Amino acid sequence: MYDSRLGNIMTEHITTPFDAASTAAQVVAGIDLTGRRAVVTGGASGIGVETAKALASTGAEVTLAVRDTAAGQRVADGIDGTVRVAPLDLADRASVAAFVAGWDGPLHILVNNAGVMAAPETRTPEGWELQFATNHLGHFALTTGLHRFLAVEGARVVSVSSSAHLMSPVVFDDIHFVERPYDPWAAYGQSKTANVLLAVEATKRWAADGITVNALMPGGIRTNLQRHVDPRQMESMIDQAVEQGFRVKTPEQGAATSVLVATSPLLEGVGGRYFEDCAEALPNDGNMVNGVAAYALDPEAAARLWQVSEETLG
Repeated sequence: MYDSRLGNIMTEHITTPFDAASTAAQVVAGIDLTGRRAVVTGGASGIGVETAKALASTGAEVTLAVRDTAAGQRVADGIDGTVRVAPLDLADRASVAAFVAGWDGPLHILVNNAGVMAAPETRTPEGWELQFATNHLGHFALTTGLHRFLAVEGARVVSVSSSAHLMSPVVFDDIHFVERPYDPWAAYGQSKTANVLLAVEATKRWAADGITVNALMPGGIRTNLQRHVDPRQMESMIDQAVEQGFRVKTPEQGAATSVLVATSPLLEGVGGRYFEDCAEALPNDGNMVNGVAAYALDPEAAARLWQVSEETLG
């Protein structure tokens, strides 16, 4: 884990005054981000809405980067503050390129929040597996494309991952399920691992630019993210997870860790880490509900994924 202030590997575990029950509004109370600019992908639903609300409440100018601009505008109209809407389809390279081309000036906060969960086997026109293409490759292209704007005045990038990363590392030999049978949860899991690895490598590469990147698990929240999952299966999975200590959160609580990573003075200069419940996660002990897998923080895997992503995107 890298701290750009010190330029070395950090070992202390980061805690904050907030916890699993904290809300996004509580996390940003008293923080003034007037004059700062933020982008929230997937800001038209779920925790994206609550993330945008909290950032706007600090005085930041917030752009909702969304596939459905009409839905995005409805959300923007309901938020006090300066909130803009821009089209973005992370599974469409042209759409990502257009968003990047349309951005001008410094960018201080990028929240890579959008995602798709446990989708049936679907491929992009390039033949890429949809969850990896959306959750990782689209955000990778967006983040690297916006790098020059993030570097203008230093920035924080928030990579919304999940405890589902515990389901699978990135399987470099067959990322897109060409040789192995498709499994929607394994595909989701490896895309969420990729979200963490992006934070590790980007912080290492961009620390000199004043950019830090952290990943996080928002918690279990019932949102539109679960639209591809049979409701009975989802409830069964939640029940099993609750027995292991899993906590179901409200959207306001689910956005808290994203907002903490994006704004808290306590995390100034800290990057390359994975947070949950408003604190740095401990190493996973073999359970499937909390903690971070060692493979998700592996610097060699992070560097390899960066190279593979660049080669894939051309």
